[in-house]
Amino acid sequence: MSQYTPHTQTETRDMLAALGLASADELFADVPQSVRLPKEALTHAGLTQMETLQAIESLAAQNKQYTLTLRGAGCYDHFIPPIVPQLANKKEFLSAYTPYQAELSQGILQSIFEYQTLICELTGMDVSNAGVYDFATAAAESAVMCRDRKRTVALVSATAHPDALAVMQTYGFGTGTEVRVVPCKNGHTDLDALQTMLTDDAASLYIQQPNYFGMLEDVPALFGAAKAAGVKCILGANPMTLALLPDGKTLGADIVCGDMQPFGLPMAFGGPHAGFMTCTQALMRRLPGRIVGQTADAQGRRAFVLTLQAREQHIRREKAASNICTNHAHSTLTASIYLTYMGLRGITAVAESCVSKAHYFADALCKTDGVSLRYRGEFFHEFVTDLPDPAAVEAALDTQGILSGLPVEGGMLWCVTEKASKAQLDSAVKLVGEVCAHV
Repeated sequence: MSQYTPHTQTETRDMLAALGLASADELFADVPQSVRLPKEALTHAGLTQMETLQAIESLAAQNKQYTLTLRGAGCYDHFIPPIVPQLANKKEFLSAYTPYQAELSQGILQSIFEYQTLICELTGMDVSNAGVYDFATAAAESAVMCRDRKRTVALVSATAHPDALAVMQTYGFGTGTEVRVVPCKNGHTDLDALQTMLTDDAASLYIQQPNYFGMLEDVPALFGAAKAAGVKCILGANPMTLALLPDGKTLGADIVCGDMQPFGLPMAFGGPHAGFMTCTQALMRRLPGRIVGQTADAQGRRAFVLTLQAREQHIRREKAASNICTNHAHSTLTASIYLTYMGLRGITAVAESCVSKAHYFADALCKTDGVSLRYRGEFFHEFVTDLPDPAAVEAALDTQGILSGLPVEGGMLWCVTEKASKAQLDSAVKLVGEVCAHV
């Protein structure tokens, strides 16, 4: 552990002397006092192990434990079989590091390769990278992949997740990609408006399925219009829906991206997640991040290596199309274990349960006076209702240990997963009815 010990006083003096400084205070002289820790915080007496555990337990006790979660909006409360974290948390996986030296990293390389295989099978696409940070990063990187010298505009539906849109706009600022938002009409992407926006400078179209409001988009029509104009198509998919809905290849997508969080990753205050990116073979060399390939070693045995790595991502970063050269390997490993354990029949059953329970809950809510669906059409496991006082509904459900849907202007974005029981949903409907009756 010697490499983790702090510098000795002699080493510190030598380093300061090499810089021509007399003290550490001079080294940090340009850092404003307002952002520095007070010295008393740096000299606080340490805690014993028992005191540390007690302090952590006290903090944990402040968390609210909900018996039912009816909120999604990009982070979903699915059941995680106990075998998933038990296997994912083996020390061999937790201690694995960046696989720069393939001969020393065959285990982690194989786990990434298996993940890539699974996600390609699920999305129907040809190639996958090792993953990126989350769905918003995956969406932004996908738009950059489609940009070229003549086509520099990324079209993004207004029904996409606000976080994805915000990150895409940030990326656009840095890469010279203009992001134009396709209007929303009745909770869906406006096809007529899209037709007028498919100009010669449009490089890509990003459609989220299901969209932020939970609605299922008419992806074939939207992608068909884009393809006719020579625009590449990006599908931002909730991977759980791919067990029921057509995959990216069937829909004609050039890129399918999204977040692996529904597959065995806890909500955990929003992270860490793992963004997935898959594409056609034609776009393979533009795919950012790491890609693991299978080969054979000198003895003819199966071996795994990092392949198609762009040196610019590591060295000439100012010339790189992407500066992502890492991945959330442990999150993708966890998702791979979940997928392998559940199998296609398992995730199909989960998806069907989500659909069934969400529609049951929506029908029951809409029998309450003052509550109605905001948008008409098919949805997966999320939907928006108009209701009189979203804040009061949220507070009432909270008192009963239920996390409500996400309050939106004049209504609420609800989400139902397989974890919700009929009795729990009936109880939530009753509470909503009591609130609405007194508003």
